[in-house]
Amino acid sequence: MILQTPVEINPIDNKISYRSNLLFMGSCFASDIGRIMQNLDFKITVNPFGVLYNPASIASSIARLESGEPFSPQDIIVSDGLYTSFFHHSSFSRPTEEEFLENANGSLKQSCEAFAAADTCVITLGTAWVYRHISRDIIVSNCHKIPASGFAREKLTTEQVTDLLSSIVARHPLKNWIFTVSPIRHLKDGAHGNQISKATLLLAVENVVSRYGNAHYFPAYEIMMDELRDYRFYCDNMTHPTPQAVSYIFEKFCEFALDPSEKEALKQAQKRYKAAAHIPMKNKKADA
Repeated sequence: MILQTPVEINPIDNKISYRSNLLFMGSCFASDIGRIMQNLDFKITVNPFGVLYNPASIASSIARLESGEPFSPQDIIVSDGLYTSFFHHSSFSRPTEEEFLENANGSLKQSCEAFAAADTCVITLGTAWVYRHISRDIIVSNCHKIPASGFAREKLTTEQVTDLLSSIVARHPLKNWIFTVSPIRHLKDGAHGNQISKATLLLAVENVVSRYGNAHYFPAYEIMMDELRDYRFYCDNMTHPTPQAVSYIFEKFCEFALDPSEKEALKQAQKRYKAAAHIPMKNKKADA
């Protein structure tokens, strides 16, 4: 008896190992999988600008990693009394302009070096919907709770997403590019709007993978939709996968991308992490 519809996964040829230099960028799902790999001792940089949701912001961030152009006071905005920029997640917000620039540019310097060294880049796309700041005429990575009247909401076309991703891959033919579409649902776009958005991303990635031998697709979205098709695998908000679901998809990612010769090293890293994470209870003294 078959109780689920398994997703076929074809492993890639250029597999990753503990010798690989990895870069993960994109949605919360990229952070979730990247954090697991950090905990398991992989050499990895995760979301150097914070969580990014749309392909345009990801492409802009990679261009910044290529150029290394530092952030300047002209990039800064103020939101809820904190200093940040439209190129960063709110986790980069700081109480003063000086603190923001110091942190943002310090992170940028390290991330530029990490990107240059990276042999494998994993890009997780969340949505094709974008917000363009009207007065600055830029697609933002985060609206930072600024009133909606300051933005125009747009949906990127399949062709636009294809061009953005193709340009990235073409500029770096020696890097291995793995694209995924986040299983996290963006229900603020409505159920239908979310599906249209995901379809746009899936079609664009298919175009890129068919054009470039160093571009690959990992079916995280399909695994969540088919193999984990049950609300017990979603958090209370009914949109984000549970830790159990993320762990399951990580195991599938290892089947897809990890060199089989690294299985023992991975197993030992998992043991070390579990041992380090375990905090024994202090012995309580018996009441007199």
